[in-house]
Order: sequence, then structure tokens, then C-alpha cells
Amino acid sequence: MALIHIDGNQFEADERDNLLKVALSLGFNLPYFCWHPCLDSVGACRQCAVKQYKDADDDQGKIVMACMTAAADETRISINDPEARDFRASIIEWLMINHPHDCPVCEEGGECHLQDMTLMTGHTRRRFRGAKRTHRNQYLGPFINHEMNRCIACYRCVRYYRDYAGGDDLNAFGAHHHVYFGRHEDGTLESPFSGNLVEVCPTGVFTDRTLGAHYTRKWDLETAPGICQHCSLGCNTSPGARNGVLKRIQNRYHGEINGYFLCDRGRFGAGFVNREDRPTTPLLRKTGELEPLRKDVTLNALTPALKADRLIGIGSPRASLEANYALRRLVGADNFSTGMTAADQALTEQAITLLQTRPAAPISMREAEQCDAVLVLGEDVTRTAPRLALSLRQSTRRRAFDVAREHDIPAWHDRAVRDITQERRSPLFQATVSRSDLADVAAGSFRGAPEQIAALGFAVAHALDGDAPAPENMDDDSKALAGQIADALRDARRPLIVSGTTSNCADILQACANVAQALGERGHLLLTAAECNSVGLGLMGGAAVDTALERLESEPGATVVLLENDLYQRAPKARVDAALEAAGRVIVIDHSMQASLAAADAVLPAGTFAESDGTLVNNEGRAQRYFQVYPAAGDIQDSWRWCADLMALRGETPEWRHLDDLLTDLAGDLPTLSAAVEAAPPAHYRQAGMRFARQPHRYSGRTALHAHESVHERRPVPDPDSALAFSMEGWPGQRPAALRPFAWTPGWNSNQQAITRFQDEVAGPLKGGNPGAMCLARAPSTQAFTTPTLTPGTGWRAVACPHIF
Repeated sequence: MALIHIDGNQFEADERDNLLKVALSLGFNLPYFCWHPCLDSVGACRQCAVKQYKDADDDQGKIVMACMTAAADETRISINDPEARDFRASIIEWLMINHPHDCPVCEEGGECHLQDMTLMTGHTRRRFRGAKRTHRNQYLGPFINHEMNRCIACYRCVRYYRDYAGGDDLNAFGAHHHVYFGRHEDGTLESPFSGNLVEVCPTGVFTDRTLGAHYTRKWDLETAPGICQHCSLGCNTSPGARNGVLKRIQNRYHGEINGYFLCDRGRFGAGFVNREDRPTTPLLRKTGELEPLRKDVTLNALTPALKADRLIGIGSPRASLEANYALRRLVGADNFSTGMTAADQALTEQAITLLQTRPAAPISMREAEQCDAVLVLGEDVTRTAPRLALSLRQSTRRRAFDVAREHDIPAWHDRAVRDITQERRSPLFQATVSRSDLADVAAGSFRGAPEQIAALGFAVAHALDGDAPAPENMDDDSKALAGQIADALRDARRPLIVSGTTSNCADILQACANVAQALGERGHLLLTAAECNSVGLGLMGGAAVDTALERLESEPGATVVLLENDLYQRAPKARVDAALEAAGRVIVIDHSMQASLAAADAVLPAGTFAESDGTLVNNEGRAQRYFQVYPAAGDIQDSWRWCADLMALRGETPEWRHLDDLLTDLAGDLPTLSAAVEAAPPAHYRQAGMRFARQPHRYSGRTALHAHESVHERRPVPDPDSALAFSMEGWPGQRPAALRPFAWTPGWNSNQQAITRFQDEVAGPLKGGNPGAMCLARAPSTQAFTTPTLTPGTGWRAVACPHIF
């Protein structure tokens, strides 16, 4: 640690950091534009100027850029020095010369880093009266809007898009004040991470086009802590709504999972919430058609079916733990199905066992970025777990940082590191069915059928440890590649194995287990699952959906309750048709008009993630809570509440007044999932007797929204299931990270900049700890290696290749 002096006060700092990061971590207000915690320093904007002094006797000092100056021991700087303040003010005045000053109509207004920095430097009056240069804007696809005239040339966009995310269709063109950031021609941005430009850009050049379609000012959005529902990684999100309509998804920082970035599926994939054809009232089939009815009438009509002896429940890996557990209690553990196919469930359970027992430790995405050799077996992670691909891309820079360290170049000096290393990368090897988007950074790629990929994995394990059995009939090229991979993993300080269940091949997971066993305790393991709560359902247990369909066919007349699951995506159409036709009554609880509703006798409208609370368990076994963004309309309610209503029809009313009551029962009944209770503070949690606001303190128009009904302000809707309030009133200070729906602090309105005030240090853990609680209990053991039982195919093989959208 180093001792540094800022404006006469002494602080401890990490000498490996630059002064800008240190100042922000200590809570100082120091403006900047081009710097970003994940992009490091290039000194392009000159906005973070401070006065540096040689020693305590120096009263002259010199102007330096904080982002380009190391926090060396006995460094003395002044942020408030008049010359430094005047320098910063002059810089931003020049940067703003060609800016259109269109804040009142800019979609970034109220959440703009540029607005924050102009106020922070005191530049509040425009003196320039000359002609401004103008640019033609481009069409960049359905997600991103382009307004080039607002650009201040900070270079963040191209540095993120090209250097960090690996895209190549966005670039800087021209020179001087004519520099242009865009594509060589109009067209959709190709990177599956392009949506992060919306938050990376400190001005309004790149904005959310989907939000612009039904625009609402940022300070008028009601938000809540969310968890992405689109894959197993559990990225933290901040969904925003206005007047019962979901408007956008924004990144919510988590120090161990998604960090500062989301994939485009997570950011733009929530349109189903606002679909007009989704069920919003209970539906009951009469004379062949589903007709809307009142809740009480529908439930009364279902009473005979619910009192029947034979009741089968089919859950879903895309539904919350609470919803699945409530269904399990409704039908009984012996009659509960996880809703996963037999193959998927077996693979998920195999992955859970692997994570718990292998000596190679399971790690998070943040930790994966620190690994210096990676083997990806069978998973095209860009398609199946997209945010992970971004982390693996960063892991290939470990060698560059090692080379820079040998030459005494600090890791934060981005341009110098890239220049001296000349794109030298840490080894990343991938074995996939088809070409992966990580091919440009891979040291070696292998393509083949799943059994061939598994054979390569077994060969790598054998090359690492001679006791591991070797596969038979491998060609010389594959053997040579296996040896190359083994050498890279053996020489690495932090080797990582990445695999998952979406390859639908148990042999690949067995091969992964052998490699993890061969690496021992110095190895690391990261496995993905098929859906957002696959691991949670694997820990909960239950029959596979195949078994449930067999029972429906063999026990005609049974009542089936289907929870947030489309059976036609789990089994062949003819088999699903036969099973549902054999059922006595089909009751569907869902929020979308999926194919299974065509066979439903009754449909009970469930809340989406924006209208309900729940807990999901991600791929590493971390239980995380998401909360309602806005109150559900009409008869829409949480799936677990529908299950409780159905239990009441059977005369088994549970004592579940709140979500916490259900979680208490779940923890007592299923100890493996007891950590879910600790995923977030309980509903009765308060600070100074106050709840926590979902709405920012600038939220406006609360009365005007409903003026056509009454001129009196409505009372906030009560929320019995969380410590959050559907209001702008609440505790104004720090809150637990699991209950923080947005990042804001005085003077810092931009999400990715304001979050520095809620971290222990910039880009580090959140204050009070990162949200979530681990469910997987580790019990590493020395196990015997698995012997390959691969059967080489003799004909054509069809393999499903997923797409990110």
C-alpha cells in the first residue's frame, strides 16, 4: 500500500492503481470521460486534470492527468487547486463547442454523464456563438439509436466495442473535430453486446431505441432489482417501468457476475412482458373456447378437478423456486415434475455433482476473467450463456498484463500495454460443434460431433495425468491438439475448464470431470445450465417431464397443473397431444400465450418477472432474488399465489401470507435450498422504520397519471412481499445491495458512473457484499477417473445449434 496526499489529507492507496481510480474510490468528485473501470486509461479527454506536487515544500506543482498518473507512495495532488479547476473547465468548454446542447429533447437527459461533468466543473454558460459542425446519423439496427452530433470524442465506444467486446464493424473515422464514430455504412451492429454502448457512452450518441419507441424520462421510471431470465448466469438487471408498462432493462452491477455489462438478449429480450395477447384474466374453456371469467367463478369451476385423487404438477426451470415449491406442495412430492426433459435433468444433476465434488473449484464470471488458460468443452457460450463469452474474452489478456508487468508498465495504462504486447494472448482453446464467436481470440479450435468433443476432453485429461484413461481411435491431429491444450493448462497459474449441459451430451461432462480431476485443486471449473433456474430445480428434485407425460397417458383422467412451461418445447408434438388429451383437466398457470394453452381447460394469469417476486439459482449455485417492478393489474398474481389458491380448493390452505412464509417452509422442507432465504433481506427489513423506494426522488406526475379518474393522489399500493415501496418515499441513504434498484447519488446521475459510490473500491465488491447466497455445498473428494464409453457414429448426425436471439 502507498500513502498519498489529496488536498492536504493523507490516504492509503493501492500503488498499482492510477490516481483517478483512487480518488473515485475514496469518494472524491473528480470529472472524467474517456476512462472506464473496464477499459482503463488512454488520456484522451484530459478532463481529470489535477495539480501534482513534488514534495511538501513544492507550492507550484504541475498539471497532470489523474488517469495517467500512478498512485505512488508519497504522491501529493490537489483536486481543488484553482489552476486545476480552471483547466478542467476550459477542457469541457472546448469539448462542448460542437455539442447541440439539446438536453431537453435528448433521451439521455437526466441520466447523462456529460450533464454531471459540466455541472461538476462549473461550465454552466455557453460562450461559443460560431457555427457548429454537424454529422449525418446512421441506422444501427433495431436496438441502438445514433445521434453523432452529441459526440465529444472520448473514444469509449470504439474502445469498448472493438478492444473489449471484440466487434469489428464500429470504428472511428476522420480526424480532428471531424472524427466520426459509426459503421462504414448504415446497418445493424453485429456484436451481441452492442447494447452496452447505451451505458458506456457518456453522452447521448448511442441511446436505447426500444426505449425511444415509448419514451419516458429516466427519473419517471419505477425500478426494482431484477435477475435476467434468459440464461443460467443470473446477471443482475434493473428493469424500469412507467404506469404499468415495462420500458427498458438496464445493467445492475454485481461484482461477481455481470459487472458493468449485459448481453443484448438480457437487455432487449423483455418484450414479452408488454404483449397484448398475454393472458391477463382467468380463462375457462366453455363450448370449446377459452372465455374470460372472474377469479372466484373460475376457481369454483375448478374445485371438482382439484379435489380429485390423481393430481400431477409439471413445474418449470424458467419459474422461480417459490412457484415450483408451491406447486410441489399442491400436488405432493411424488406427483411433482421439474418440467425438464430426462436428458436435461440428468445432465443438470451431473453438473451439480461435478461442481460439488471435484477438487477444481467452481468460480464466478469475474474470477474467470483472471484465469490464464481456458478450455471450453462443448459449449458455444456466446449463444447459450452470452455474458460468459465477454468474460472469457478478457481472460485472454492475462499474458499481456504479465508482459507489461515485466516491463514495469502498469496494467491500467491501456495503450502502452497493447503496444508492447502486440496482441499476445493467454491460451483459450474451444471444442464446439460449429464455429464460435471466440474463434478470433482462440489459440486453437476443434469442431466435431459431441462424442468427438468428449474424446478430445478425455485425451486432454490423459495428457495431464497418465492415470486418466485415454480414448480410443483418435486421429493424430486430435492427439496433437490434446497435448497442446494439456501443456497450456499445466503451465498456467489459474487454469479453467468451461462446459455445460446445453450440448446434451453426458460424455462431455464426464470428460470435463476427468480434466478437472487431473488438474486438482489448482484448477477451476465453470459450468452453464440450460435455463435461468435449472440448477434450482436440479437441487429441488422431482420427476422428469417424460415421466409426467407417461403417467398422464397411463392414468387417463388425472388433473394436470402446468406451471410456466411449454410442453411442446420439451417433447414431440404427438406425444404431448396424446398426454394432454388423456388428462381429465389441464390447468395452466402462465404469463404468456404459449402453445400448451391450446389444450388448457383453464388458464390462470401469472405475473412476469416485472410483476412478481421470486428466487432463482444460477449456474454456480447462487440464489438471487428479483422483485416486482410495478403492481400487477387485475387478476394477475404470482404463480405461487395461484398454487396457494388451488390448495385452498383442496382444503389445504397453507399459512403463506407473504413470500417469506413460503421461503421458510421451503427451507425447512428442502435443506439444500435453505440458502434461498438469505438471498435478500426479508419483507419486514427497515432502515429507521422506513421502506426503500422503487421510484427516484425526482419521480413526477403521480397525480397527473390518474387525473382522468381522480384529482386526488392515490395511496401507494402495499407490498407485503418485500421491503420495497411502490413510491418515491423511503430511506434516502445506503441500502443493502439486494434491495438497490438503481444507482444514484448527488452529482452522479449516470448509472455506470454513480455505481462507484456504492462499491468498496471502483470495480470491486458492492458495499455490504454482493447480493445472493450460495446453495451448493462443496465436498471435494479424490475420485476415480471415468472411463470413456464413446461410440463413434457411422452416419449423419443432426445437432441443434442455438442462437443468441
